Formats: sequence, C-alpha cells, structure tokens
Amino acid sequence: MGNSELKKQSPISLEGLRAAVRGLSVGLIVLVLTQALAAREKDATQYGAGLIVNVPYSEAEILQVIQDVVQSGLIRGTREYNKDEYMSGAEAATSTRAFPEWQEGGKVFYKIRQKAVDPWNFKDTSDVGTVAVRYVVQPQDDKHTILRIDAKFVEDYRHVSHPSNGSVESSEYKDIHDRLEQIELMKAQAAEANRVKQQAPSKPQIPLKDEPKTPAEVSWPNALVADTTPAKTAELEAVANIPSSASLEERVHELRKQVERIVKAPGAPLKMAPFHTASTLKSLSAGSEVLIVISTPYWFGVETHDGQHGWISRDQLEMLP
Repeated sequence: MGNSELKKQSPISLEGLRAAVRGLSVGLIVLVLTQALAAREKDATQYGAGLIVNVPYSEAEILQVIQDVVQSGLIRGTREYNKDEYMSGAEAATSTRAFPEWQEGGKVFYKIRQKAVDPWNFKDTSDVGTVAVRYVVQPQDDKHTILRIDAKFVEDYRHVSHPSNGSVESSEYKDIHDRLEQIELMKAQAAEANRVKQQAPSKPQIPLKDEPKTPAEVSWPNALVADTTPAKTAELEAVANIPSSASLEERVHELRKQVERIVKAPGAPLKMAPFHTASTLKSLSAGSEVLIVISTPYWFGVETHDGQHGWISRDQLEMLP
C-alpha cells in the first residue's frame, strides 16, 4: 500500500477516532449525571422523609401515649457524639423554630433537647444546637388514627437545619407502639384477673393456726390472693425457687424483695393510670413501701399499706435493701 493511499485513509480514521471520543465523553457525562441524580434521590429518601403511619387505636388512646412520650425526657434513635444510647434531658414544648407552624389539622406535640452536641443520625452535623421531634395526631375513624413523626437538628449559631435519616422517627414510634401494646396487655390481664376472681369460691380460706405468715401477707392479703396476672405469677415462681435450706426469715426477706418496692427521694405521685399526665391520687413520701400488683416496662401497678391502688413510674421506686 502506497503513501498516497495512507494519506487518503488517515482523515477518515482520525474523524472516526474523534467521533468515538465524543461518544465516550457523552456517555461518561450521562453516567455521572445519572449517578448524581440517583444519589440525590437516595438522600431525599433517607433524610427528612419522616414517618407517617396508620395506627389501629383511637385518637384518645394515641393522645394519652403521645403526651407520656413527650414528657419522658428522652429522644430515642440519636445520641450526642460519645454519650449514652439515648439522648436525655429532652423537654416538652408548644412550638419550636425547627418546624414551621402546622396548618394541616390534628393535634401537634413537640419534644426538644437544647444544647445537643453533634447528635447522631442527622445529616452533616458537627455543631451545637437543638434536636426537635414533632408528633402530629390526626383521627381517621373511631378505631384508627394517623400519626406523623418528624425530627430535625438546628444549629444554634448558623441556624442551619439538618434532617434526620429516619432513625429518630422509627425509634420514637417503636416506643409509642410498645406502650400501646402494653396497655392492651394490661387490659387483658385485668379482664382475666376479674374473670378468675368471679369464678373463685366465695368462701374465704382460713389458714391453719400454726401456719406462718409473711409480713406481705399480713399487710396486703387481698393483693396476694386476688392477683393472678402473669407478672405476679412469675414473681411467685421466683420465690418458689428459694432454697429449702433457707431459714424462714431469709425466705420472708426474699419474698418481700420480689413483691415490694420503696419510693425514692423526694417522693412520688400515685397516678390513676400509667401516664405522667394522669390524675394524681395522692403523693407518697420517700421511703414509703408499696406492693407490686402489675409490672410493665415503664410502670408498676401498686397497692399501698392503706389498700389504695394506683400507678408509679418504675424509675421512682427501688428494691428493698
């Protein structure tokens, strides 16, 4: 092949090469743009989406639990840079600059934690600011309620808002869901205890003359006899595992540790229901002893020495020494 033929072919080859380069460049640009758009779409899904769920409970039941969660002092699903599992020190609020005023109906609640340092699970945070959680409750019908939860972190100095990645919303909802299920369990336990009580023989059982009684039986006989809930059954089974070699005094002490608690300082309110917002029946002074009738993850159903029943938060009671 002569030089003249090479010269004739080289412009075509160079043009083809230029076309291939242009095609490759366009392909790379399209690929980069596609990846960028996908990343933006992923971020939009991960951050700031919040949580909306249809809960199979009435508005009144949801509101009672939400008010208790708002006053719990904890924000779940986040924590400060190197501290505990949950963020403590949170407070209930009527509004917050983290969210615009809600205009879409329903009842709105806020829980905030000020001066939070570099909280986890918010996008691009490295400063001090306020973590805010918003709960919106909207009734759907008599047995269903729409619950919306959103969380944000707002810096104190730049006032930049950082959305949550969904961890706070899902963790707060889990707490709400667990409390609702616990209420259903307590209702079932109460109904079962009432059924057993109605079926029990009316003739009172007379103990043997020489049969020893524990202080708990002397102080609160009705609670020990009438309560047949799973929580009480488990407690009594634990007592049954006390070694037979233990003295009567040791067995009595172990029994009291299982079924009695002492009110911590500075005292605690005895509530009508297992909610912080429930009415207070009376105030119990520090050191007062109560008998556990029902045990839940957050509250104890108790009976006082004078026979009054009510609810006390678990963290306000301690075991016998």
